[in-house]
Amino acid sequence: MALNNPYNTTLVRNETAAGAAAQLLLLVLLGTAIDLGPVGWLTGLAFAVATWAVLTRALSRSWLVSFGAANRVTLARATLVGGVTALVADSFESPPPVTVLVALTAVALLLDAVDGQVARRTGTSSSLGARFDMEVDAVLILVLSVYVATALGPWVLLIGTMRYAFVAAARVLPWLNGQLPPSTARKTVAALQGVLLLIVGADVLPYALAFGAALLALTLLSWSFARDIRWLWRTRDSRAEVTAGAR
Repeated sequence: MALNNPYNTTLVRNETAAGAAAQLLLLVLLGTAIDLGPVGWLTGLAFAVATWAVLTRALSRSWLVSFGAANRVTLARATLVGGVTALVADSFESPPPVTVLVALTAVALLLDAVDGQVARRTGTSSSLGARFDMEVDAVLILVLSVYVATALGPWVLLIGTMRYAFVAAARVLPWLNGQLPPSTARKTVAALQGVLLLIVGADVLPYALAFGAALLALTLLSWSFARDIRWLWRTRDSRAEVTAGAR
């Protein structure tokens, strides 16, 4: 008799459906409060569907026995990021409500420090939860870089696309897929990306300072990626030997 996945299928559907419902509710609130345009609506709905589909598939293939409080926090963050994405998409048709955009982004960034703590304190850390958290971060940085790029220039998009370029490169260069050691510097740089882009996007700085803040974010991120790539290159042979030995 085949072993059943201990993850409750009904629970998976309920949790992901709740997330999709929350995203729709946020879009309705934005539509009512700021008259969200069709582009914003369509983008927000596409984000909700994509999040629901990807998360449902990932959870159904996992061996988690419950969704967990930490993943709920991350799902709440994803909902806020969906709202930010809708606002940024809508900004190409009409000026966005900066206050609302900043508020949603700020809460999403604050919650980024919460889900990890919740996972550690409840003993519910998982590879799926870490990946979920990382992907939500990446999407938020990408969306913010798109928004800031409209004011400072397309070079800002390098901030949002650098991680995706790294993932694409890893498909061609397998040694880039290695497990990196924990790094406080890497985490700090990652956190600063959102903060700096939020400050620039809030439009409270003179152009020169805003340009400098975005350039600082790009410089730090480039340094962090270069540092990790260098480590992966230097350890590629030893990691290959360990993998071969394990086989």
